[in-house]
Amino acid sequence: MKPTQPVKPNSNITALLESMSRTGFQGRKLGESLGIWTRMVNDPDCTIFMGLSGAMIPAGMQNVLIELVKHRYVDVIVSTGANIFHDTCEHLGVRHYLGHHHADDEALFAEGIDRIYDVFAYEEEFRSIDAEISRFADTMAPFQGSSREFIRLLGNWLREQKPQGRSLIATCAEYGVPIFIPALCDSSIGIGLVMARRRGVDVDVDQLADTDEITRMVEEAKKTGVIYVGGGVPKNFIQQTQVIASIHDQNLGGHAYAIQYTTDAPHWGGLSGCTFEEAISWGKEAPACPRVQCFCDATIALPIVASGLIGSGIERARRSP
Repeated sequence: MKPTQPVKPNSNITALLESMSRTGFQGRKLGESLGIWTRMVNDPDCTIFMGLSGAMIPAGMQNVLIELVKHRYVDVIVSTGANIFHDTCEHLGVRHYLGHHHADDEALFAEGIDRIYDVFAYEEEFRSIDAEISRFADTMAPFQGSSREFIRLLGNWLREQKPQGRSLIATCAEYGVPIFIPALCDSSIGIGLVMARRRGVDVDVDQLADTDEITRMVEEAKKTGVIYVGGGVPKNFIQQTQVIASIHDQNLGGHAYAIQYTTDAPHWGGLSGCTFEEAISWGKEAPACPRVQCFCDATIALPIVASGLIGSGIERARRSP
């Protein structure tokens, strides 16, 4: 057995996290997650998939995610539609505002203000972006394809419409990082596309194509690493690629690295809280894979670990063809 090493305050975030990995409880898990993410980045055979759920963009995580993409610390993103909608809003100048979780929601409704815990936004501004997405559908119709292809086109359109704008979706389009939204209709992006469809615009996002495309990415990778911000549909969408591959006679052995930041306790039985150990029984994670689940609010964990990665100066290993 190795003794714990009491952590000391340190202005160097990388060193602080490394020190925390030798302590206990969730501080240790947070520190360990930096080590596993670093191993993914250093592995030239590893393709890194990120599942993104929760209201991360309204909560202010946009720049953190952008920097992770720019530093090549993630290769593929699977997100809720809501995150990408809010990201599109920010690119087009629609902001989210500091609010309070103790608010009179009836009064907010009367004023046309939407509340996302302690973040406020204007409903009419959101609806203006619904309309922009609907108008974008006009420019690309007829369209039939995966959400990945739709979001790539939307990201490039945002870059053309507002070059000075800043968003995760535009950055991913620029850097060639695909974004899948497997439940796209469950978001304001879906609302905008329904608006277009009711006007007779021929647009069809094929969610089965999503499943096939991302599974082929996993099948073609030598190794895969997964990072889950929250859980939900993005997590299971990535997890099930291993099962689909095995059905098609490609037994890949499970993901080679795994990290999750979540506040969902596993004993409630929700998939978001499904432990990686449980996932091994499904063949979703490799039995011997380095893995850690950190039970911490992602708005705390993500900027700290991202700062640790960037602060270390680590560069992405040259990936194998």
